[in-house]
Amino acid sequence: MNNQVEEHKSLPKMSLLKSWFTWICFGQICYNYERMMGLGFAHSMIPVLEKLYGNDEELLSESLSRHMAFYNTENTWGSIILGIVISLEEEKAKTGELDPEVVSSVKTALMGPVAGIGDSITQALVKVILLAIAIDFALQGSPVGVLIFIFGFSAYALIVSYVMFNSGYKFGKNAVVDLLRGGRLQGITEALGVVGMIVLGALVANNIRVTTPLVFTLGEVVVELQPMLDTILPNLLNLVLFFSVYKLLKDEKKPNTIILILFGAAAIFALTGIL
Repeated sequence: MNNQVEEHKSLPKMSLLKSWFTWICFGQICYNYERMMGLGFAHSMIPVLEKLYGNDEELLSESLSRHMAFYNTENTWGSIILGIVISLEEEKAKTGELDPEVVSSVKTALMGPVAGIGDSITQALVKVILLAIAIDFALQGSPVGVLIFIFGFSAYALIVSYVMFNSGYKFGKNAVVDLLRGGRLQGITEALGVVGMIVLGALVANNIRVTTPLVFTLGEVVVELQPMLDTILPNLLNLVLFFSVYKLLKDEKKPNTIILILFGAAAIFALTGIL
């Protein structure tokens, strides 16, 4: 057994590349309620574990079983965890001294904080900005926005995940210490959350267009409701609609239900001339 471990202790570049590519392409295709991304993570570890443990089926089975445990994080930035875990598995195979529980503990400790960073950047910032650009082109009848979103997001995901993966593999356990040192992670997450809220506010103001044509006549004075609302707060109706949908989401209404409610409300308000 020791000879087999010694023989396969060094990881070739191609095995690392296969592991990263498997993760970024297939890490999220096998979600389930029991293990979330556990199966995808174990699948991504196969190219390196086969090199590390060779024909030792016992060690290979043990390591794969360990990585089948519950796991969930953001896919793009989560590549750093995959790199760190591979580095630890390589150290374990070389020395035989690293406790397998350390590897599992690192995954468990990092998946939440890294998901916080990844979701703040990927979901709340990058996707929102690219979708805003795509929607703007779509409203003008141009398909260019779709191409910008597809190629722009693909480039972002591939580049960021590859850099994160290599950084995690290069620094190993030191990457964990550096990431969690001095509350740096919390500061990054909060700052990105603020940026995301700013972008979201701009999208609400520019892409939701709700106005009212209501006009009231008071004696000889004609009062238009929309200009009056704009003097109180520009895009006030946009904000009301946004927070109404937000409240429905907080009440755990299903997306399809919310869409039907919006269609119904739009039909009623349009037919009555309110909006």
